[in-house]
Amino acid sequence: MTERATERECEDTIIAAAKILGWLCHAERPAQSGRGWRTPIRGDAGWPDLVLVRGRRILFVELKRKPNRVEPAQQVWLTTLTAAGAEARVVWVPEGLDEFLAELVVERRC
Repeated sequence: MTERATERECEDTIIAAAKILGWLCHAERPAQSGRGWRTPIRGDAGWPDLVLVRGRRILFVELKRKPNRVEPAQQVWLTTLTAAGAEARVVWVPEGLDEFLAELVVERRC
């Protein structure tokens, strides 16, 4: 039985592919503190894992690996970004990885 790719491995794959395809990428990474590994932020928790921008298109992506679930703070961000007209969604990895990578290749006209 082969092991499923981790969320981090899938994120690394998406970032590498996106850069090759001309997307600007933003992802935060945890840092070790006196209280363990944390992602230091200022503002509201739940910000999506990835922000990808190419041309006039911007994607906000929350990566999830089953059996994990979208946390309430994450859902607030996704809902609010979508209501503001942005493309914001959850990509379930590794199952949805190939489909999402294929979407990054497609040029959408805005």
